[in-house]
Amino acid sequence: MESPSADSGSQTAPATPSGVTRRHALTVAGGAVAAAAVASAAPAFGAGPQSADAIVVGHGLAGLVATMELAAAGRKVLLLDQEPEASLGGQAFWSFGGLFFVDSHEQRLMGVKDSKDLAWQDWLGTARFDRGVDDPRGADHWARKWAEAYVDFAAGEKRSWLAGLGMQWFPIVGWAERGGGLADGHGNSVPRFHITWGTGPAVVEPFEKKVRQAVAAGKVTFRFRHRVDELITSGGAVTGVRGAVLEPSGAARGKPSSRTVVGDFELRAPVVVVTSGGIGADHDLVRRNWPARLGTPPKTMITGVPAHVDGRMLGITERAGGRIVNPDRMWHYTEGLRNYDPIWPGHGIRILPGPSSMWFDATGKRFGAPDLPGYDTLHTLKSITASGHDYSWFVTTQKIIAKEFALSGSEQNPDLTKKDLLMLLSRIWQTPEPIERFKKYGEDFVVASSLSELVHGMNRLTGDNLIDLAGLQRQIEARDREIANPYTKDLQVMGIRNALAYPGDTLSRTASVHRILDPDAAPLIAVRLNILTRKTLGGLQTDLSGRVLDAAGQPIPGLYAAGEVAGFGGGGVHGYGSLEGTFLGGCLFSGRVAGRAAAAATG
Repeated sequence: MESPSADSGSQTAPATPSGVTRRHALTVAGGAVAAAAVASAAPAFGAGPQSADAIVVGHGLAGLVATMELAAAGRKVLLLDQEPEASLGGQAFWSFGGLFFVDSHEQRLMGVKDSKDLAWQDWLGTARFDRGVDDPRGADHWARKWAEAYVDFAAGEKRSWLAGLGMQWFPIVGWAERGGGLADGHGNSVPRFHITWGTGPAVVEPFEKKVRQAVAAGKVTFRFRHRVDELITSGGAVTGVRGAVLEPSGAARGKPSSRTVVGDFELRAPVVVVTSGGIGADHDLVRRNWPARLGTPPKTMITGVPAHVDGRMLGITERAGGRIVNPDRMWHYTEGLRNYDPIWPGHGIRILPGPSSMWFDATGKRFGAPDLPGYDTLHTLKSITASGHDYSWFVTTQKIIAKEFALSGSEQNPDLTKKDLLMLLSRIWQTPEPIERFKKYGEDFVVASSLSELVHGMNRLTGDNLIDLAGLQRQIEARDREIANPYTKDLQVMGIRNALAYPGDTLSRTASVHRILDPDAAPLIAVRLNILTRKTLGGLQTDLSGRVLDAAGQPIPGLYAAGEVAGFGGGGVHGYGSLEGTFLGGCLFSGRVAGRAAAAATG
């Protein structure tokens, strides 16, 4: 993988020509104009019979979207994946279904005033693009262009496009990644996390349906259990793929499948679209790319993605000439739980916390701002690694977890996933059953009736006796004293009151302000939080048509990429950090762009 550039670039948008906004031009680049622009760049082929008009490698969300677009344009597509049919839709199926919209109907319903300018300010403050932004060969040059196009998309046709495909969203908008405390710094200034009604499966469903219709019409052919090991090149162009046929597998969705080879294959097409995902299941690969700015790589991590998210196609595409940029940028969560009922190896579940739990390092020292629940994921990750330990603690109450804890994953939210309104409404008067099951069966929970009992349980769980009762009690009592007045110097308590000013948090995500040691909020609960691997933010560098670029910054004829393998666009549309709700959306947008452009290039 390529080392990150040290070049810096301005975060100020270049001047725009009179009458045409740069953002509008970039958004248009994701559609027909971009497709027409690359049509003339299609390579000439004559190196043998073609198996299809296009080959898509990876049947996750980005792959489904790209395939849908190719088929809609009348192209014949081969959709390949090393996994069996049960895993169609990939990692997106397991997601909470959060999507980033700007100035949406749901936001306006909740009284949230959002705008494209505010969202762009937040994106730039979070991404901090600084690697050759103004240099066409810079690692952040295309990433920033993709970011600008994506924010336009999120503020424009994204919602109407998806609604037209049948998707709906929970009316209460979530407020994720609340930031580091400055208007122009990291984080969302307003709530933008829109939960899809039906969670991850409902995000995948409309695209899977369209692709299956195209299969029935003879436009798309599935090739499950086809593992691509090489991109075929001829005259500098990618002209197909070679690989191994794996034995049939009855593995259930998310379960590891065998890697026993029973044959090989070679397929040819004018274009190949790589949509194979990131590296999150390969902890060794994560550690090799771990940035020094986040401290020492953790010795122990749990895994937030199925085992097939192995990063193989990154190296394979690089060997075919593709350029990998920003490999040191990644997004891992700090609030991971070991799953008591795992689906894949090392399966972890993330707590999506509200703002009220107190957060301590492994030694019992309270974190300060911005290391507060739901505020700044990567800064907190750095603080945890700096502590010399791979875990941290929430100390909280039953009253808080009942109102504020949500778990990532479609399977952990049966009310939303099954679209069960009565079950959803039951959250008003009871703790959601998945939370209670983790509290009962999960190894990371300690429940106690007193603080001394809680500390004893925390030390017993880890076996290292790092938590001192007197020290923990002093910090909790100091925080509790700040509750007596409607004003405070405690930034976390300020944040709780700020959250309660937003109706969405008052209704569903923030408990009323109370003392941690209030007997009426009991029992006391401590939760050991593990580092959970999840997203690759860097990847294959692509231009605004999804074409993969080489080391000289030139498009490789016939080669496109979308989704996480391309850093969700441009080799790193998020820069250094995410505003959340932007990963699924990045797959949707980049898959659409690459599919449309590849279709035009083969017309």
